[in-house]
Amino acid sequence: MTLRIIDKIIHGIDTSDGAGVNLKRIIGNPELNMLDPFLLLDEFGSENPKDYISGFPSHPHRGFETITYMLNGKFRHKDSFGNEGILSDGSVQWMTAGKGVIHSEMPEQTDGLLRGFQLWLNLPKKLKMIEPSYYDIPQEIIPKVDFPRGSIKIISGTYNKVKGPGNPHTEMFYYDIMLDDNAKFNIPLKNDWNVFIYVYEGSIMLDKQVTKQNLAVLNTTGDLEISTTNNNAKLILVGGQPINEPVARGGPFVMNTKQEVLQAFSDYQNGLLDK
Repeated sequence: MTLRIIDKIIHGIDTSDGAGVNLKRIIGNPELNMLDPFLLLDEFGSENPKDYISGFPSHPHRGFETITYMLNGKFRHKDSFGNEGILSDGSVQWMTAGKGVIHSEMPEQTDGLLRGFQLWLNLPKKLKMIEPSYYDIPQEIIPKVDFPRGSIKIISGTYNKVKGPGNPHTEMFYYDIMLDDNAKFNIPLKNDWNVFIYVYEGSIMLDKQVTKQNLAVLNTTGDLEISTTNNNAKLILVGGQPINEPVARGGPFVMNTKQEVLQAFSDYQNGLLDK
């Protein structure tokens, strides 16, 4: 059996976004601009409300999907189509920006603690201008599969014939994995898919060690084996089929050409983005 090894380890950068929310940007920074089809990965988290309480006031998106996974705390979502929802501990919001949406994401304090991830998933050219949509996935409907010395939550994709509720427009999977000490976890992966691991608690071992708040980009051939030694670990495991199309980015817009990005800015400025 061929096992994947680590191609590179990314530390990410501490930054802020929205109205001053402190976060760590792991994908979408100078170390790792993107990992097709993944455009951005942020980890946000603090026990100090001043680090996040101003949230993400109304802002536009076009051309991709956002997947927000809350470990702790709450986010209230509102968009320009009148939709509203609230994310709570362990839940996921899946938003397809498509041709354009203007939305806000505002935190609601839970004992001072807020922690989670936001992943941007690119859309291929043929789908970039589809109708926007979003749906909330409560913790209760995310399946959890136990295995010796660990468990896996299936947000999207299939593991051991158990399918997660996430419904992406491209081929991808998203798992949250918890490992006890001295655990070993194996999973088959599709060749040529881009796959990454982000460790948010503890440390794990592949061909080398990956410690807390580091992202491991894997090579593109073989299956995966993860182990722990004298510590517990928590990680997200995410993979997807590359889209292999040109990417033009401009702030909240991700298109195929610079002209399309400029058109998105023009549409937003003229009130046409979400029309």
